[in-house]
Amino acid sequence: MELSSERDGQNVSVFSPFPIHSLSLSTMSDVSNTGSATTTTFETALVFNAIVFGIEIAAFTLLRPYFKGVYEPRTITLVEDERVPPLKTGLFTWPIALYKANYQDIQRINGPDAYFFVRFLRVMTRVLLPIWIISWIVLLPVTSVNNSIPGNTGLNKFTLGNIAQNHNDRFAAFIILTWFSTFWIFWNIKHEMTHFINVRQLHLIDPVHSRSAQANTILVSGIPSKYLSEKALIQLYSLFPGGVKRVWISRDLKELPTVYDRRLAASGKLESGEKTLLATAAALRAKALKKQGDNATYPIESADQVERNLTLAEKLVPRAMRPTHRLPVGFLPFSLPFTGQKVDTIDWCRNEISAATALLRQARRTISQESSLPDNGTITNGEDSSEQSYPPLNSAFITFNQQIAAHTAYGSLAHHAPFRMADRYLEVSPEDVIWGNLGMNPYEKRVRMAISYAATAALIIFWAIPVAFVGIISNIKGLCVRESWLAWLCKIPPVVLGIIEGILPPVLLAVLMLLLPIVLRLLGRFEGIPTRTGLELSLMTRYFIFQVIHSFLIITLSSGIVAALPSLLQNPSSVATLLATYLPQASTFFLTYIILQGFSVSAGGFLAIVQLVLYYVKLFILGSTPRSIYDIKFAPRSVAWGTLFPAITLLTVITLGYSIISPIINGLAVFAFFMFYQLYKYLFLYQLTQPATMDTGGLFYPRAIQHVFVGMYVQQLCLCALFFLFRDENNHAAALPEGILMVVLIFLTVGFHILINSSYGPLISALPLSIADKTYKSEESPDIDNDHQSEDKRRDTIDSAIGASTSGPRPGDESPESKSSAYFDDLYFSQHADGAVDYGFAHPALSRPQRMIWIPDDTLGLGKEEVQTNEASGVLATTAGAGMDESGKVAVSGPPVDLNKF
Repeated sequence: MELSSERDGQNVSVFSPFPIHSLSLSTMSDVSNTGSATTTTFETALVFNAIVFGIEIAAFTLLRPYFKGVYEPRTITLVEDERVPPLKTGLFTWPIALYKANYQDIQRINGPDAYFFVRFLRVMTRVLLPIWIISWIVLLPVTSVNNSIPGNTGLNKFTLGNIAQNHNDRFAAFIILTWFSTFWIFWNIKHEMTHFINVRQLHLIDPVHSRSAQANTILVSGIPSKYLSEKALIQLYSLFPGGVKRVWISRDLKELPTVYDRRLAASGKLESGEKTLLATAAALRAKALKKQGDNATYPIESADQVERNLTLAEKLVPRAMRPTHRLPVGFLPFSLPFTGQKVDTIDWCRNEISAATALLRQARRTISQESSLPDNGTITNGEDSSEQSYPPLNSAFITFNQQIAAHTAYGSLAHHAPFRMADRYLEVSPEDVIWGNLGMNPYEKRVRMAISYAATAALIIFWAIPVAFVGIISNIKGLCVRESWLAWLCKIPPVVLGIIEGILPPVLLAVLMLLLPIVLRLLGRFEGIPTRTGLELSLMTRYFIFQVIHSFLIITLSSGIVAALPSLLQNPSSVATLLATYLPQASTFFLTYIILQGFSVSAGGFLAIVQLVLYYVKLFILGSTPRSIYDIKFAPRSVAWGTLFPAITLLTVITLGYSIISPIINGLAVFAFFMFYQLYKYLFLYQLTQPATMDTGGLFYPRAIQHVFVGMYVQQLCLCALFFLFRDENNHAAALPEGILMVVLIFLTVGFHILINSSYGPLISALPLSIADKTYKSEESPDIDNDHQSEDKRRDTIDSAIGASTSGPRPGDESPESKSSAYFDDLYFSQHADGAVDYGFAHPALSRPQRMIWIPDDTLGLGKEEVQTNEASGVLATTAGAGMDESGKVAVSGPPVDLNKF
């Protein structure tokens, strides 16, 4: 589930938290009417969302025990290592059990990224709790008791704008609470950054993680041709502790990725064809038995089939009833109905897999020959790329024997020329790599980066047009009062109008925002970011900027400007006062937004009604083969951090921005953050699975902390402007001391921000030398003393590393001692003692074997015969963990066979 598809529900009406003494009587009357509409809209949103909340939670309570596959898939997963104990509780006591559940277990189950996301929700609840209590105890009476601004009713009484001109001394309460909340947030940020560094470093040196190739490898791009060979890179990086274990140079594989994708597609189609064949055979068998009894004969179509040694499935199913499909015509990657050559699906897929495997095997042999290194032990200018079938690209993965060596190399300058070997990436896993971005020239990459950010800026500017239109719709009540041609809108019943203002803008904005991640990810990929986690980190920043500008600032400004437009046309010189009066009126917009998030969205996350429906729709429509059924029922589900984190940090910015101006928001925000904390604690404990290979070790968390600073700046700048603009009855500045104190507080915040970034920033990515003794050191790592070792000893070490790098199975090597050797035709793989196969950092087209064709076993033994027939055609197949009953229904009892383990 991605919150970004629901998070932008917004709801706007206007009320004024600022003195309105300069407005005309007619405008004052309008504000009074609008204030009444504001309270009505707020009450409508609160009641409506509370009802939805109750219905969704009740439905979840009743459905949860009966649909474990949707609501607690981690408790029934077929992968034993990923299984967790169920939430043991009664039907109606699950909220108590969930509240008592330890959120810190998330780190063990789902890694630091998930842990820190849930911790951010917990921290924001803790931060806002005292602010909520104190602000309601202090600010609500200060703003509402014994004030005499006419026209302020309902919610308008509990805002900064309700302070009368002769009660400007009450601003002291606002400035004191602002300073208190700021330093309270300072303390929490300092505490959280310290905790983050400790948890991240403990994660990095954890034995399970530190032994992985991901923890000991760096990706280097922009490598000049002089160093673009395994020997040259090993010799260069052998200066670091323990030396180099292996080098993986990226290559221009040309057509090979397409061939690899063809083989995968054919494998999937073959599984579907095999299942259809077996189901048809079972149906014909049952029909024959019903008609002829146990003496039933099998139809044989032709003399050619008689001569061949047919399988039972082929005997049962005539050629005309076998699964078929049409081939694409021309350049189209897909076939069109009634066009293209009609072929037998099973025969065609077997031939396609065999042909693709032969092409990949030949290419791997070619690369094996071209990657042979000279034996002179000197740095050469690399191989002549023009003479190679698959020339090397300017990037390489370098795996070290010691973890601290990888972290030291990450922080070291590798080359004396600008931009050469300057882009280095730590904690990279093969599954995380965007292979198409590995060969980009460093100068081209920087040009692309400039274009990418320019396109992002242009997108921000032009996206403001449709978002501003949504803001105008959200202020429809004010428009119908002021514009005669829209007067008919005022005749709509207030409840209906409240629903329109509360539902239509969020829907329109959600559609707009749904397109943004797609566009921004494409810009990040165009920029040349080489990892998927790096893409998500980039998306988090860009998407947050969009959220703040369009879901906060543009909505606020458009709503305020539309409300003030008639007065601006009458008296343009009053622009400063009018905007200062009307711009904060959008606070009710965000009150109802917080209500929507805290009630409907959080409860909807528990119920997940769309996911529940799609689960069974997919099983009915797509659940035919063992693999498709397994993927629907048991495949890990994860989240996209690049969109999920900004959706939550936007709530933080909104809450902090209005926490003093409109303190009502604090109680609603505490409830919203608490509900999201419980929701995601539940999801990451019992539903979602974040792959360890795609975990950044919590790098999203410090960026979320930066977003908290944005919320503080928004709050302080708004209050500073309001204090300086406030005028008493003599039109004199009446809150000048408060404004000056806000300026001081802004400078303190900037200083604290700089201090946090400068003190913790260098510790975020790499490990320091002070804990080098706790990092991983390979048993094969040579004990090197770089200051005292002789040149001969160092050369021996380099030669040993080169030997390890270039050794290993080669195409055609099939050792009888290795159970797995017959399955692999790869250049790059090694097998560990526990049977796990390590492909290193070779492209899948260079290393992965053909995926096992997963065929269900059945009572007639047809599946096993099909496995033998496939293997006779050179296609790997298995029936392990999958079965089919006599009616053709498939069930799985285990995960797909993975050649990574035997």
